[in-house]
Amino acid sequence: TFTNKAAAEMRHRIGQLMGTSQGGMWVGTFHGLAHRLLRAHHMDANLPQDFQILDSEDQLRLLKRLIKAMNLDEKQWPPRQAMWYINSQKDEGLRPHHIQSYGNPVEQTWQKVYQAYQEACDRAGLVDFAELLLRAHELWLNKPHILQHYRERFTNILVDEFQDTNNIQYAWIRLLAGDTGKVMIVGDDDQSIYGWRGAQVENIQRFLNDFPGAETIRLEQNYRSTSNILSAANALIENNNGRLGKKLWTDGADGEPISLYCAFNELDEARFVVNRIKTWQDNGGALAECAILYRSNAQSRVLEEALLQASMPYRIYGGMRFFERQEIKDALSYLRLIANRNDDAAFERVVNTPTRGIGDRTLDV
Repeated sequence: TFTNKAAAEMRHRIGQLMGTSQGGMWVGTFHGLAHRLLRAHHMDANLPQDFQILDSEDQLRLLKRLIKAMNLDEKQWPPRQAMWYINSQKDEGLRPHHIQSYGNPVEQTWQKVYQAYQEACDRAGLVDFAELLLRAHELWLNKPHILQHYRERFTNILVDEFQDTNNIQYAWIRLLAGDTGKVMIVGDDDQSIYGWRGAQVENIQRFLNDFPGAETIRLEQNYRSTSNILSAANALIENNNGRLGKKLWTDGADGEPISLYCAFNELDEARFVVNRIKTWQDNGGALAECAILYRSNAQSRVLEEALLQASMPYRIYGGMRFFERQEIKDALSYLRLIANRNDDAAFERVVNTPTRGIGDRTLDV
């Protein structure tokens, strides 16, 4: 599956259903299982035993240093764009030498950045998230006896949130299943929202073509929403192209009609939301029964300002994860450096934390 939370929920439910522990089952995210695989076969994967995982922030810092070392203008060749380019290529299963530049100077430069980045990671024993899947896939391709071992061990495979898989993840599943593995996928082509990060909703159709004997079971009864909400949702999603097709329904009540407010801008939107909550409160409603759902964290600032102006108490759920906090990342970087003195990304993070008067110029020397 795709999140650690979902993996934990799976383990819990399997334990309840079976009335026992999961035994030899592997339950986890794609990246978690690939990581486990590479730890077990690090030598066959051409990795040091103590290889470290590079998060996106460390990846960005490393690319920034490499772009500078290659005498490239950071404004013309932004590190963040380089990171997107490299991750996208890896999601497609491509190494630098696989990429066809067709004489395009821009493509050739990004190709060189990718090559320099990969060499730096290999020297320091670093593996980014996209590399976990690509390296695990290459391990199976290059070591047929290891692939055969896992094919014999895992004859039954379940994949959740299949609409969010990218090309390398699909290739991973296809390779592991072979021609004899039993595969069950759970996915909703109408819920595919991660195309911007490489997800291929077409993988559902590919699966049906690659496994022609697969039975399709449509889960159309909805237990969460009212009839009015489902009618609106069905009317909207019918406009999507290339759908497998389904019609959601419910035994529940019609519910309140859906109301739509077209805000002039984000400030107007925030004011409208707060005014609706105020009206609810004035009519005897409790604030504890109100929730504001927003699509991205960037939207929270304007909403928070509107709530503060209205002297309305609130609590934000979610926010920054524990391991994303600066002090936690700093502590982990010290531990990574102790474990691997060649970990340049960890060194760059902590060399001036706490402040020691060491800047970029000193590091360049």
